[in-house]
Amino acid sequence: MKLATFLAHHAAVRGAALAVRGGGRSLTFAELDDTSTRIANALAARGVGLGDRVALLVPNGVEFVEAITGIVKAGAIAVPVNPRLSADEVRFVLTDSAPSAAFVDPRLAADLDVSMLRHVVRTEPHTTGPDSLAGLIAEGSGTPPDLSVDCDDCVISYTSGTTGRPKGAVLTQANYVVLNGFLNREMWGIGPADLQLVTTPLAQRTGLARVMNMLCLGCGLVIPPRFDAASAGALIEAEAVTFMATVPTVARMLLPRMRAEPERFASLRTLVATGEAFPLALKQQLHDALPELAIHSFYALTEVGLVAWMGPDEQFTHPSSVGRIQPGIETVLRDEHLVAVPPGDVGELWVRTGEPGRFLSMRRYHDRPDATAETIRDGWVATGDLGWIDDEGYLHIVDRRKDMIISGGFNIYSKEVEQTIAELPGVSDVAVVGVPDDLYGEAVVAYVEIHAGAVLEAQTVIAHCRARIASYKKPRDVHFVSELPRNSTGKVLKRLLHQPVATQ
Repeated sequence: MKLATFLAHHAAVRGAALAVRGGGRSLTFAELDDTSTRIANALAARGVGLGDRVALLVPNGVEFVEAITGIVKAGAIAVPVNPRLSADEVRFVLTDSAPSAAFVDPRLAADLDVSMLRHVVRTEPHTTGPDSLAGLIAEGSGTPPDLSVDCDDCVISYTSGTTGRPKGAVLTQANYVVLNGFLNREMWGIGPADLQLVTTPLAQRTGLARVMNMLCLGCGLVIPPRFDAASAGALIEAEAVTFMATVPTVARMLLPRMRAEPERFASLRTLVATGEAFPLALKQQLHDALPELAIHSFYALTEVGLVAWMGPDEQFTHPSSVGRIQPGIETVLRDEHLVAVPPGDVGELWVRTGEPGRFLSMRRYHDRPDATAETIRDGWVATGDLGWIDDEGYLHIVDRRKDMIISGGFNIYSKEVEQTIAELPGVSDVAVVGVPDDLYGEAVVAYVEIHAGAVLEAQTVIAHCRARIASYKKPRDVHFVSELPRNSTGKVLKRLLHQPVATQ
């Protein structure tokens, strides 16, 4: 299945309906189908071939949607670059993916040399000429490209790099059709009647999923140039937004507005809580502010689009879980010797969804055969996450394999300690790591980020942990920090916690 056929269907059946709006521009499905086809043909005419990589250094906006759709229609592979990355991180992605062309907004590339690329298309608004997006559209034919059935690789999505250099996961059109065109519809009931609000970078997995929902399911997109909590309620009300997927940081920013002006959020039907460790307390606060809002959550990885899902009725009845394993997904929990552990025991989660690239699992890592062979074995994807599955089929993730702490011969899961400390009033976020210890091998150390004005003592944290979990799991040391080190997607970089951080 090709994403272009879904877009063509929407263009034929409801061509005048809104596909995407943002930055003062709007495109209907018919218009997006036409402009993306012309971009695809113009790229081919300029020598961008099947399987060539094309980078996207483009901020949130209609131009991003046009460009990525055109790249995929051309049979090339899009490499979205998160605009929040540093210049060095962007250089790494460009070097690693080796694109032959790029769509570039110069405002995001001021410190980059893109002269090595054969073709650079400028995407900033109101730009004209042969090297502009408008020029590319003007020169391209309106006849849909005819691609072979095996032309399926379409996106290289880079992992967050929390434990090292990012790797480029090669994702296919089939991956997106199965996840965003089938499973999301079944889980959330999302379809042509819905309008989505984008709250994260489109180049990031969560934002790109909204584009794929639009292409596959025909639900429109509203894209603010940048997310602004102060005006989000007014925008949701004016556009009658029904669907939003968001990370904890954005949800915290929206919460005061939801409490103060709930009427502005009345059209919002579904909220998907995504991102790492979406706190239960935050879900409860969202529910209290907007009781009619259906809150969903799921567990997924860049390498595997979806593993488990939880609907609104389960958020508070199974708070320690990330959801039930979804039908069609095989899972096994393995020990360090790759032997399956007994039911109820903790092991590393391995997932299989069929032939890599065909359903949910990525095709491979780009240009990383060793990493691919280590991660994918007989179709099984080693997630690196440690967890257990209860009698009802709910998956509980307890830690990243590389984050597990072994102290005095005991396994300590940092996530359990983090969740315990997060119960304390005033805690904004927390990260727990293991540090060398002469007696026990490793000791637990907690880095705690607290709300402005909050007061918390280290001994209070340690005493709370001693009362709530086994004593050997309590932190030996507690450091209060003004801000935990994070990457561009907001994930905490634990490897940097052994380096000096700003303290309060």
